[in-house]
Amino acid sequence: MKKNGPSQPNLKGTLISVMAVGAVIVVMWVCIYLLYIVRM
Repeated sequence: MKKNGPSQPNLKGTLISVMAVGAVIVVMWVCIYLLYIVRM
């Protein structure tokens, strides 16, 4: 891994995409959990 100059915008974009993917996963798990609870 080479560090070439300031990479703040890239880091910010990476953080945003990681949080977006995490939010999608959390929403998916909540939907599955609610479906499971409703069908019990």
